[in-house]
Amino acid sequence: MVNMRRQLLGLGVVAASSFLAINAAHALNGPTAIQIDGGPLGPLEVSGGMDGYGFVQSGASDNSALVTNRTAGVNIGSALVELQKTSGVLQFTIEVGSTGGTPVLGTKVTQTTINQYSTGPLYQGYVTLAPKNLPVSISAGQMISLEGYEGVTDWSNPSQLTTAIFNVQNLSSRGVSLNYNKGAVNATVMFSDGYNTGVFNFLQALVSYTFNANNVLNVYYGGNLGQTGLNAKTYGGTCGYGVVNEAEGCFGTVGTFGPQFANSQLIGAYYSYTMGNLNLVPEVQYQVAHENAKLGIFKQTGNFGAALFSTYTFGKSPYSIGGWIEYFDSHSSSLNQNGPVDSASWFVGPNSEAIGFAVSPAWQYKNLFARANAGYLYLLNNKDTNGASFGYGPNNDGRGEFTGTLEAGVLF
Repeated sequence: MVNMRRQLLGLGVVAASSFLAINAAHALNGPTAIQIDGGPLGPLEVSGGMDGYGFVQSGASDNSALVTNRTAGVNIGSALVELQKTSGVLQFTIEVGSTGGTPVLGTKVTQTTINQYSTGPLYQGYVTLAPKNLPVSISAGQMISLEGYEGVTDWSNPSQLTTAIFNVQNLSSRGVSLNYNKGAVNATVMFSDGYNTGVFNFLQALVSYTFNANNVLNVYYGGNLGQTGLNAKTYGGTCGYGVVNEAEGCFGTVGTFGPQFANSQLIGAYYSYTMGNLNLVPEVQYQVAHENAKLGIFKQTGNFGAALFSTYTFGKSPYSIGGWIEYFDSHSSSLNQNGPVDSASWFVGPNSEAIGFAVSPAWQYKNLFARANAGYLYLLNNKDTNGASFGYGPNNDGRGEFTGTLEAGVLF
């Protein structure tokens, strides 16, 4: 679940390659940085945002893939503040707050949290060395991932609802990155503890090529160079980093989260095309985890996803509409010869195949915005290798799931 640009909060050097691919026709205009005098530090920029939303969700049951009986509610989405120094040889980015405003269509809607990462409320925190008159820069610290088009901050996406592609990607992690930017080419390579495991053996890369202002191609990679064990910590959810509480949706360790994620190879690409007020972004992605008996992966398993994102702004009016359609297909086998088959699930269930869509009309006036989001996921296959069904509803066999949200927020 990571990206070309997880958010529109700040445009530091490490995210320069991501910035190239930001579409010209946003559903929502991101935060506008406030310029302040940092004294001996030089010019600084402050930006941020906060939103909340109400939701309804079908197929809810403690026995279903949603693992909840909560059919409606109100949540805080994201609340983030960022401080940046983007000039001079020594630069930095510090972003703190809570994330969780991007529900993945087909999964449980969860509350925002500051416990997702090992750094707590520090979502990003890194320093950058940017030598003058050179096309390269180096960054080190807690940084957003380079994988994928969609971002963790909901107001940066065409819809608040996100895809299965986003769900399987790496998120923010600790590491070192090298960025190259010259002419039409922008490339970033990052070595980190992928999936925030604390095990530094993960390589990411993003290469962007700008044909012109309306056409940008992005190719990305994320993969484990070694092996990350089952007891390594990973994203904590609302329970706390590394905490395991599956009833609350907190998987905490690589073993419970799924060893196939942190021990995988992922490659993908997306292309941003803009024509006037219309922006189209097709994306394809494939992720594979090879057989590894020590991790309980007894057969190669993989996940393919494809999506088309779209945004249209209605002239100079405050109205716009965004959305996407998706298809995904995962092929898995049991990760434990004596255990449940669904432990091998990439998304919703093992060997799942589905189509889905989301549509999101939006209104924005200066710093304020409101957006309605509706999405529907339909499982084309909801049976595991043993023929057992999985899905939605009290019998855990429903094929369709609907999620609707109404969000509002302020950006600065």
